Amino acid sequence: MVLLDAADNAWNPLVERTAGMSDDEYGWEPVAGAWTVRHRDGAWLADWADPDPDPAPLTTIAWRCWHIAVDCLDSYSGRLFGQRRTDLTGRAWVADWPAASAALARSWSVFRAGVAGWTEDDLLVPLGPAWGSFADHTHLHLVLHALREVVHHGSEIALLRDLYRSRSGTAPIGSC
Repeated sequence: MVLLDAADNAWNPLVERTAGMSDDEYGWEPVAGAWTVRHRDGAWLADWADPDPDPAPLTTIAWRCWHIAVDCLDSYSGRLFGQRRTDLTGRAWVADWPAASAALARSWSVFRAGVAGWTEDDLLVPLGPAWGSFADHTHLHLVLHALREVVHHGSEIALLRDLYRSRSGTAPIGSC
């Protein structure tokens, strides 16, 4: 399926660009007031406000990983396929890169497997009333949105890694 090739082309650069990341990079706050994942009330929670502030704050790699894994992929998989792989919901996330990397991989695997199980006709089925204002959007719309989130935030993660390394004068990591 062409859609799965596109999915892999969106996902694989994120995996490549995050290989070897340190916990310091994962949690690095490049500016004051950046949204990140903080330990509060006995749990690690992503910063959040509803509605989003305008302008939106810069977010850390940790926050972006939470957004991809929990807020997008796992949330969509739970609603579409009845399963999640991070065991996390809402703003809950993890404190370090090894745990984040594993959770990202698990959330991707269930999302990708669910999409792989669909036929071309399934892709054209509307999401339905449970999706609110997106009810008339199809499964294909949602998959394309998820891939946009992976590419968008994956690119930002790559840039933040380059900026992290640049602050100490070392070379950027890998290539696009």
